[in-house]
Amino acid sequence: MGKHWKIVTVVGARPQFIKAAAVSRVLRQKHEEILIHTGQHYDGNMSDIFFEELHIPRPDYNLGVGSGSHARQTAAMMVGIEEILLKEKPDYLMVYGDTNSTLAGAVAASKILIPVIHVEAGLRSFNMAMPEEQNRILTDRISRFLFCPTETAVNHLKDEGITRGVYNVGDVMCDAVLYYSREMEKNPSAFYFGRLQGLFHPIEPVGRWYLATIHRAENTDSLEKIRSVLGAFEQLDAPVLFPVHPRTKGMVRELCAAHDYGNILFTEPMGYLDMLYFTRNAVKAITDSGGLQKEAYILDTPCVTVRDQTEWVETLNGGHNVLARPQTQDILDKVRHTVIDRSNRPPYYGAGRAAEQILEILDSAG
Repeated sequence: MGKHWKIVTVVGARPQFIKAAAVSRVLRQKHEEILIHTGQHYDGNMSDIFFEELHIPRPDYNLGVGSGSHARQTAAMMVGIEEILLKEKPDYLMVYGDTNSTLAGAVAASKILIPVIHVEAGLRSFNMAMPEEQNRILTDRISRFLFCPTETAVNHLKDEGITRGVYNVGDVMCDAVLYYSREMEKNPSAFYFGRLQGLFHPIEPVGRWYLATIHRAENTDSLEKIRSVLGAFEQLDAPVLFPVHPRTKGMVRELCAAHDYGNILFTEPMGYLDMLYFTRNAVKAITDSGGLQKEAYILDTPCVTVRDQTEWVETLNGGHNVLARPQTQDILDKVRHTVIDRSNRPPYYGAGRAAEQILEILDSAG
């Protein structure tokens, strides 16, 4: 029987809240958790319904840092987190993934000798131009516990000489997807097109659809790339449901003023449960989001990823996920012609028990 821990968890964006909720459900049965929201990303979907619908604990602290340059944002978060750590005196600090909030929390704790727990350790894109890659590598270097989602991640750390405190526990996002899928199945009629808020006009129901999300800087740094992506969506054989990220809203609005994209259903960002529903029932997902690639795999929905590489390399096996350039014809070719080998779909991300394994390991460490 392990001791009673006091753990400070740092999150900064909506996906991190969802991952943290999967662990909090288990952690809070025996331990104390203090939740810090850095406010790195403002998300209008994080309303009361977000917390209520997903049974997510509300933050104990909200730093409200907001956007800014990487240096200013990270520095402001470090100052705020350190102040809370000195006040709360936790046994551990827990961070998720690869955002600036992740790095800020890890550095602030490490400097005052509070052990760091990194959930989703060991992911690598091998592209050091990505801020996320820098964040995850630096966080891994100063973490006491490195909880990896896959064996690939364990091997990445081993290649870098990191073997101590490394565990493959499976993916906490798999925990969340399976948990909330079961919740949805209790009341499936609650999820429908009428819940969606159209960006330009109301969304009419359709029987078949593709689900698309495009928001990474590498795809949104020019109007031409977005035009090419939308050009592909316009030629597909079913409507494309496209929740528009705030980063791309201005570009999309400009392009739609000059062209009528009749095959694309533009919506405001969706709630998490709606995303799960529309992903699970889509013909395919088309995305540059790491989270959606993985969710599509877990939900057995084919995926085309509009990027040069993916951290989730396992999903490429058997054609469940394929990479495409942000060019109209390449996207069309990959969406139309990729054939999935459904006999080759191992449970790379675990069986939905990552949170339990994390707590078992921490308990045994005590």
